[in-house]
Amino acid sequence: MSSNLSRRALLNVPSPNPERGAYARFIPREELGDFASWSPDSFALDHARTRNRQRSEPRADPAPPGPSAEQWQAQVDAARQSGYEDGYRDGLVALDGFKKSHAEQVNQQVHRFLQALDAEFDTLHEQLSASVVRVALQLARQVLRDELVSAPEHVARVAAEALESVLLSARHITVQVHPLDLPLVAAGAQEVVQARGARLIATSGIERGGCRVESDMGAIDAGIASRWAQATQALGGDEAWVDDGAAN
Repeated sequence: MSSNLSRRALLNVPSPNPERGAYARFIPREELGDFASWSPDSFALDHARTRNRQRSEPRADPAPPGPSAEQWQAQVDAARQSGYEDGYRDGLVALDGFKKSHAEQVNQQVHRFLQALDAEFDTLHEQLSASVVRVALQLARQVLRDELVSAPEHVARVAAEALESVLLSARHITVQVHPLDLPLVAAGAQEVVQARGARLIATSGIERGGCRVESDMGAIDAGIASRWAQATQALGGDEAWVDDGAAN
């Protein structure tokens, strides 16, 4: 009796598909989906498939062993030696650059020093030359003053040279001299004065030892101051003639 009730209960289990009625004794294939019939050899087949799949997959290479302590020490020593060589090389390059820079600075300093020294020498040379010229002119002026006093007859030669420099075509020639020099010029330059038809004129405005020649062609100043200025210019000086009356 109970077995019959159980069979009826199983037959009355509701179907998952509400559109269908109660399950029959067998489940329809379309409601099972994917399935495979089971057999006792299924586990062995699955194990074989898994083993074949593992064999077909590439095996990863084992990680290489790390360096030994001796290899690590060798690498450290090599790195230290390489660093030392690089530092030594860079130090030599820096030292060479410093030497070149220092040499250039020293050369520039020496060049500037020599230029300054040359400028100082040029200045000293100019000052020395000016001093020598100034002293020489002072001595020459003193000698000339003494000569005018000791040898006043030299004025005749000065007058003769001035007359000879006048053009031959000149007319109305006059020779102006200091009153005290008039007899000296008349005696010492008489031939030249007569040859040029010149007249001697005593003029207090002419300093002793000099003269002035005038004609229709112009005038020649042969005074002491004029001749002295020409001499000082030729020597590069500018010492003026100062008539302090020593020759009077």
